[in-house]
Amino acid sequence: MNLFKNLFTNPELRKRFLFTLGLLVIYRLGIHVSVPGVNAQALTESLQQQGGGLFDVIDLFSGGALKKFSVFALGITPYITASIVFQLMTAVVPSLEQLQKKEGEAGREKINQWTRYATVLLAFIQGFGIAALAQSQGLDVVANPGLSFRLLTAFTLATGTIFIMWLGEQITDRGIGNGISLLIFSGIVAGLPEGVYTLSTMFGKSLTNAPDVPPAGVFLLLLASMIVVLLVVVMVENAFRRIPIHYARRTDSASMASQKSSYLPLKLNTSGVMPVIFAQSVIFFPATIASFTKWEWLARLSAYINPSIHFWIYTPIFIAIVIFFAFFYTSIVFNPDETAENMKRSGGYIPGIRPGQETSIYMDSVLSKLTFAGAIYLGIISLVPLLILNNINGLNFYYGGTSLLIIVGVAMDLVSQLESYNVMRQYDGFVTRGRVPGRSSGSNP
Repeated sequence: MNLFKNLFTNPELRKRFLFTLGLLVIYRLGIHVSVPGVNAQALTESLQQQGGGLFDVIDLFSGGALKKFSVFALGITPYITASIVFQLMTAVVPSLEQLQKKEGEAGREKINQWTRYATVLLAFIQGFGIAALAQSQGLDVVANPGLSFRLLTAFTLATGTIFIMWLGEQITDRGIGNGISLLIFSGIVAGLPEGVYTLSTMFGKSLTNAPDVPPAGVFLLLLASMIVVLLVVVMVENAFRRIPIHYARRTDSASMASQKSSYLPLKLNTSGVMPVIFAQSVIFFPATIASFTKWEWLARLSAYINPSIHFWIYTPIFIAIVIFFAFFYTSIVFNPDETAENMKRSGGYIPGIRPGQETSIYMDSVLSKLTFAGAIYLGIISLVPLLILNNINGLNFYYGGTSLLIIVGVAMDLVSQLESYNVMRQYDGFVTRGRVPGRSSGSNP
């Protein structure tokens, strides 16, 4: 509660919070602005009849904008896809890797700019495909079908995606938290009241032994699994392995060497929720192409990895992709070679391990074990509620483990940033109080 109290007592934090809240409100208002020339209500009913994991996942990342055929219907998905592509290319293409390492912040800014260009291209292609999908639903959905409608829709949806991308970057730079994650977070949270109402209504029917709903025990099991997921996510996201580090230092008075002990914290889940988001984007990519192209062989192939149709085929494929992206994303976030070199330069070493290459190998071994355990945790957490949801008709992907992971992960990250701003303010106040009026910090006493 003290953190939320600081939102109103800390001027800098209050300014950032109100800025973030204002952009989130703009984003949620844009969800209700439909693309011109489309009967949004008729399209919503048509897409709800088709259902399936594909539309639920896209609708999840777009905050419910897809089934309303909003100008934000594509959400941030094209940006996520472009980020995946360039992160893979950075690890594979030597020139991009050198650009990122040698030029530092300037190189990363160039890669980010190329990612934005790729986002525009992907958004236009996906917008054109979604326009074709809407046009295929019939004249009651699209008033004036044709090439002009597809081009107008593609430009509109691409512009909406660019605007969302800009909102996310503004929140990251001038607000609180990661802007992209907060936009996805707000979309999920906005759908929770409707989900709670639907779940409570179905649970009430199950108590009266209605034939069209599962038994009440299924709903209680779902509620219990969601509570367990919340508790496990909070515990695991705060879990880390401490690697002891000793730093040699010399005292001037006695000219004798002494040691200063510290530790390097390695999180159990270093990659966060990003592997799950990447895996969901990749695993439903064939279904996306199939819905746009109407290729029957691709539609049959994508059906085998649809969790609502073949859950036990979807499960190992999903976990394998999560493991891959967990290792890949961790390798981007944490570099053992660079960390070992920095420790060596500062006189630090791990007891029993030689500084330099052996330290890097040791940290890489520990990190690999932690990453594998974290990836298995992400896969299980994402699949357990989904397994129960397959037995409940009428509920969708919103209430699976992925949604809970995103909500809890983003919320914990937001709280940690609030704590950091609070500590920064206390430190600034301490430094300010410690200064002598009228005397510079470099003046002699």
